[in-house]
Amino acid sequence: MIGLEPVATPGAPLARRNPVAKLAAGLVFSFVLVASLDPVAPAVAIAVELALLPLFGIRYRVLARRALPLLAGAVGVLVTLVLFAADRSGPVLWAAGPLLVTSGVLVTALGLVLRMFAVALPGVIVFATTDPTDLADALVQNARAPARFAIGALAAFRLVPLLGQEWQMLTMARRARGVDAGRNPLARLRLFVSTAFALLVGAIRRGTRLAVAMDARGFDAGVPRTVARRQVFGPADWLLVVGAAVLAGGALAVSVTLGTFRPLIG
Repeated sequence: MIGLEPVATPGAPLARRNPVAKLAAGLVFSFVLVASLDPVAPAVAIAVELALLPLFGIRYRVLARRALPLLAGAVGVLVTLVLFAADRSGPVLWAAGPLLVTSGVLVTALGLVLRMFAVALPGVIVFATTDPTDLADALVQNARAPARFAIGALAAFRLVPLLGQEWQMLTMARRARGVDAGRNPLARLRLFVSTAFALLVGAIRRGTRLAVAMDARGFDAGVPRTVARRQVFGPADWLLVVGAAVLAGGALAVSVTLGTFRPLIG
């Protein structure tokens, strides 16, 4: 089952920062890294993120487990570029019929994979150190987000773990009715698609009921709502956002200094 509760040490210095500050710092850090296509800037950014991980109170093993789905994306990017990359510059490293792997292809693939990890890891860290309820409260109080949006996002976070349970229930129900793919890969794919569609229909129905319930409770009335828990955005939170921008700029500066900077536009 997917868990979205915070797993960081509560007393860690950066884990105690305002949820909006952590979210803004993650967005700033990720946005700056998108400006370059070279592998040096994201590699430096990943090193910085891993070095700061103890300040967020997260163990490296926990981060590796939560970032495990990124490995599947990295493999997909690598295979896609090896097969379909237009730039085949550089020495040929391996050739097999129409398949041609050059150093230019590998450098491009490495840059994309590292950038994917560098951009995704801040989000993993933010949600691993933030309670969803605190995030919703901070969005309403500090980011001036509509209560309907913030509480809806909170409800979505709370309902995500149910998807794993429903998937298991659908699979067991179909198996009880004798619907089993066996060892046939095509039947497995067909059964996977039909189960995913049933899960999607259930999620849409639950979302519709949630929207009706929120409207009935006046979340779309426009009347200011009171808050039970105050979320303070202080100087330390501003320092976190500024520090994220400085570190991301430093990663780009290292890339420019080494002469590997490849702008995304231009």
